[in-house]
Amino acid sequence: MSSVSTAYTAAHGHPLAHDGLVARQQRRRRWAVGIRAAVVAALALALVVGAIVVRDLARTSGAPVPLAEIDPAAATSAGESGEGEGEPGASAPSDPSSPAGAESPLGAGEASARAPAAPASVAVHVVGQVTSPGVVEVAAGARVIDAITAAGGLTETADAGAVNLARPVVDGEQIYVPVPGEVIPAQAAGPATGSTPGAPAPGTAAGTSGSGAAINLNTADAAALDTLPGIGPAIAGRIIDWREAHGGFAAVDDLLEVSGIGPAVLTSIRDLVTV
Repeated sequence: MSSVSTAYTAAHGHPLAHDGLVARQQRRRRWAVGIRAAVVAALALALVVGAIVVRDLARTSGAPVPLAEIDPAAATSAGESGEGEGEPGASAPSDPSSPAGAESPLGAGEASARAPAAPASVAVHVVGQVTSPGVVEVAAGARVIDAITAAGGLTETADAGAVNLARPVVDGEQIYVPVPGEVIPAQAAGPATGSTPGAPAPGTAAGTSGSGAAINLNTADAAALDTLPGIGPAIAGRIIDWREAHGGFAAVDDLLEVSGIGPAVLTSIRDLVTV
């Protein structure tokens, strides 16, 4: 029996030694199983974290966060690196007409807000031969005919040729519509029968500096004659027609030969015209 044990020990080692080897192998297997479980757990945790990150990115993808809120220093460096290259972050070109580094005291929006707005309408006093004399309100840039229409229109006795119906109205002015031969009152003789802003004033010939020189009946054009009190476009045309038909005016009193000019109108313009 001992010889058999001896032979077995010689061939395979002592049985107790085999038990130790088996124990070591079992311990190695347990360690290997533990490492695999840890790796699997780590991969599962990484997948969960990745899913959470992807979900959060999907929720915030429609609302980009400004760079300055994430890292002000990075935003500053990005602005400096993009300067002068036309990329986002580059500073706006400065106005060459302003000092370097100077800023406008008012923003464009604030400056426009402080600028006076143009009036949308104007008030005009229409009197004389109109259906409903009084103060009327018309749109800014309206013509005399618009103001007369707002006052009910002309009456049957009105001398429409004595008023320049095409002239733009002026806020606060008085428009006087006379009867034929009536002298227009002095307070209405200016804007009501005068020319538009920038045109010769009553009593000055076209092309003069407005120094008060009398209008020459033999050389004045229709625009200059239209500036005279009581002389509208129609009567100005008749004056020119009469002048061409008779070879000119020999005297101011010859105006009485023109249709639509009576003694009253002649008196009102006598000192403003010459021959």
